[in-house]
Amino acid sequence: MLKHKEFIIGAAAGLLVAVVATAGGLIRWPGMDGSLLSVSGPITPSAGAPGAAFGPPPGAPVSFADIFTQVAPAVVQIDVRTRVPRQAQTYQIPGLPFEFEGPEGETPEGETTLGAGSGFFISADGYIVTNNHVIANAEEITVRLADNRELPARLVGRDESTDLAVIKVDGGRFPYVSFEESAEPRVGDWVIAVGNPFGLGGTATAGIVSAKSRDLQDVSSNYVDYIQIDAAINRGNSGGPTFDIYGRVIGVNTAIFSPTGGSIGIGFAIPANTAKTITDRLMRGEQIERGYLGVTIADLDPFREAMGLGDGIAGALINDVTAGGPAARGGLRPGDIVIELNDAPVSGATDLTRRVGAAEVGETIEVVVLRGERRLVARVQAAKRPSQSELEAQQTPGRRPVPEASPGQSLAGLTLAPMTPELRAKYDIPAGVNGVVVVAEAQLGPTRFVPGVVILQAGRNPVRSIADIQAEIARARAAGREQFFVLAWSADGNGAVLLDVPSQSAAQPRARAPATKQ
Repeated sequence: MLKHKEFIIGAAAGLLVAVVATAGGLIRWPGMDGSLLSVSGPITPSAGAPGAAFGPPPGAPVSFADIFTQVAPAVVQIDVRTRVPRQAQTYQIPGLPFEFEGPEGETPEGETTLGAGSGFFISADGYIVTNNHVIANAEEITVRLADNRELPARLVGRDESTDLAVIKVDGGRFPYVSFEESAEPRVGDWVIAVGNPFGLGGTATAGIVSAKSRDLQDVSSNYVDYIQIDAAINRGNSGGPTFDIYGRVIGVNTAIFSPTGGSIGIGFAIPANTAKTITDRLMRGEQIERGYLGVTIADLDPFREAMGLGDGIAGALINDVTAGGPAARGGLRPGDIVIELNDAPVSGATDLTRRVGAAEVGETIEVVVLRGERRLVARVQAAKRPSQSELEAQQTPGRRPVPEASPGQSLAGLTLAPMTPELRAKYDIPAGVNGVVVVAEAQLGPTRFVPGVVILQAGRNPVRSIADIQAEIARARAAGREQFFVLAWSADGNGAVLLDVPSQSAAQPRARAPATKQ
């Protein structure tokens, strides 16, 4: 899972990896304090040819100097002082997949660290947009203007789920820019990114829109379809604006994809329409509330064939249901497939998340699910979605020793045994969890099974005995499928897994577990 703290999206061994980084301090050199022409009030750069929403004005792309001169006064550097809780340190031995805990810190209150990012004025009276991860946990926020003035700022509001925040400085007649709402940039249109990379201050880079509606495989993508740009953005650019060639803000720079930590020409910005909707509400003092069902979901597509579903069925798979939450009270269960919400089809996990998030707290939502071969209707009253940090804290697995193995029957690479009171007590399996127990450790592909894991469902049917799993394997063989689906419980939460159908002579099939989207 990616975490938005001046983050970089990296590529390693074919996987997307989040690397947490902190912007460096301000680098100074002789002559760097030359100020831009003082500007106040709204900035309205001159437009280009009439009727061309994103057509180049005269002179573009020969130079972006005129546009930069006009918009740069609205872009600011944001310096933050943050207290980081001191935690037990870990270190890793190269070549070994183990982490070891180091000594605990001596100052429980944590250390103070400095960070830097970017932002921009969106009103004459001092409201500034930036990223939430730039100012998260900040004890002190200082804004450095293009004319080198430094002003203290206060937090107005923030939204973790879209990584947006609004801060404010006192004063008036500040130069400001506006979000573009009437036209949407196309792939191939010119863009200009302005910000504070590596603490260097006002820096402009140019490029084009490379792609749209990007999913970063991060929790923020549940609510944001990112714009991909190839204008260079680096650490410290976070929170700065992406402009079109008319000086209109089309996005808020947020992340980069990089195996090195530096720009390789793949950056991501929050689109203007999303940013304006959220920041307008924050400026009005509103809390960003979203509906909540209390389920962990996954896209159905990776599991469709293994579950024996046709291409005509779309939806989201429920991996887990929060005990006592709205979905549990409404009768939803792990393994249900949500196919409709309020009489409209559900296309996937992101679609479901956004539509539930748009529900009013307390609103009754009608949810249609497939459970086995049956189509069921549940009515669920939406609750208030907890903050992202609260959700992440709930999902963080603890370190547990591997339980002792027990005798069992080998099937599909697992050692299984029927549920008994003795196994339930030995592995501390809750009373409401029923199925077949994994009683020996197994590493099947990327999926690690430890003693005490419970197979809840095989295919689309609940598991009560080993024979239920054998029956699902037989169905998969008869249908010519190479894999079958299982839903497994563990003390850290449920997981959907694809297991290879064993041949009559196979002893050790592989397992595949596509990443779930929370």
